[in-house]
Amino acid sequence: MSTPHSTPLGVAVIGYAFMGKAHSAAWRNVSAYFDVPEVEQTVLVGRDAEKVAAAAQKFGWKESGTDWRAVLERDDVHIVDVCTPGILHHEIVLAALAAGKHVIVEKPLANTVAEAQEMSDAFEAARTNGQHAIVNFNYRRVPALAVAKRLVDEGRLGAIRHVRISYLQDWLSDPASPMTWRLRREQAGSGALGDLGSHAVDLVLHLTGERIDSLTGGVHTFVSQRPTTDGALEAVTVDDAAWATARLSGGGIVQLEVSRAALGKKNGLALEIYGELGSLSFDLENLNELHFFDSRDAAGEQGFRRILVTEAGHPYVGNWWPDGHIIGWEHTFVHQFAEFLTSIRDGTESQPSLADGLRVQRALAAVERSAAAGGSSVTL
Repeated sequence: MSTPHSTPLGVAVIGYAFMGKAHSAAWRNVSAYFDVPEVEQTVLVGRDAEKVAAAAQKFGWKESGTDWRAVLERDDVHIVDVCTPGILHHEIVLAALAAGKHVIVEKPLANTVAEAQEMSDAFEAARTNGQHAIVNFNYRRVPALAVAKRLVDEGRLGAIRHVRISYLQDWLSDPASPMTWRLRREQAGSGALGDLGSHAVDLVLHLTGERIDSLTGGVHTFVSQRPTTDGALEAVTVDDAAWATARLSGGGIVQLEVSRAALGKKNGLALEIYGELGSLSFDLENLNELHFFDSRDAAGEQGFRRILVTEAGHPYVGNWWPDGHIIGWEHTFVHQFAEFLTSIRDGTESQPSLADGLRVQRALAAVERSAAAGGSSVTL
C-alpha cells in the first residue's frame, strides 16, 4: 500500500546517465521552487557500483545502489522514477506498482504495445490503493506549449484543420558515430520513431485533445552498421528517420517527421497548428516564444504575434525568476514533477497517464505496420 501523504516522500531514480542526470536536477529543485510535498533524494540506482556512487554524490543523492529490486522493498522509498533503456521499463514498472510505489517512467512507455497495455492495466488496478503513475512527456510542461494548450482549449483556433510537427536531430548523421543501445531494437524498441516520435505524437494528442484514427507512415535507416568499442561493425536494427500522415478524429490532418540524421538540427522540435479561426507556431530551440495568428484581428493588422512566455502570469514561470527572464529545457522536468507531487498530495489524477503512453505506443506501432505494408493506411 502506498503512503501518498508521507512527508518527505522518498525518491529512487533507476538510471544515472542522461535522463538520470536531468531527473536528479529536477528532484533537487522541485520543492525549493514549487509549493509541493517535500521530497528526499533517497537512492540512485545503476549497474556500475563505482560510477553510480560517483553520480549519486555529484547529483545530491543520500546513497547509491545496484539492485533496483532491493529498492522496492524499502519503506523509505515512495516514488520510483525509471530512467533506464526501454527494455527494462516493463519489468521495473510492474514490480514497482506491485510493491505499492508511485511511478514515473521515461518515454516511450514500453518497447511494445503488449507491454504498454499490461503496464496501463496494472496501474488501473494499483490506483485503487492511492498510487499515482505518469509517463514523463516533459514537453507538455514547456510554458509556451502550456499557453498553446490553453488557446486551443479556449477555442481560439476553432476546429483544427492541419498540424505539422517535426522533431529533428543530427547526432547520428556521421556514419562513424559509435554503436549505442539506442540503435538496438531489443533494447530501445525503435529508433527515432520511439525516441523522438513519442514526444511528437503525445504533443499532437495533448494539444488538440483529439485522437488519431488512421495513418500512413514509413521508416528508414540511413546507416545500417555502426562501429563498436572494439572496432567491429554491428548491424543497426532500428530506424534513423520516420514519418507519417495521420487523420485526427475531428477531421484534421497531421504531418509528422522525425530524424536523428538531420544535419544542423540539434534539438529541433517544431510545431504548427492551423485552425479555422487561428494558428499557432512553436520551435523548441526558442522555447520561451509562442507565435499566434488570430483571423479575427482587423484585416490590416493581421499577422503572427510573438508571445514571449516569461511573465509571472504564464504557466509555471512565476515560480522562477522576475518577469522577462527566460527559463530552459531542464525546467520542464521540474514542472512535470511539481504536477506529479501536487496530484499525489491532492488525490487528483496524474498526467500524462500510462493510458496516454499506451495511446502513443499504439500510434508508433501503427507507423511501423504501415511501413511494413508499403505505406498502406492503418486504422488505430
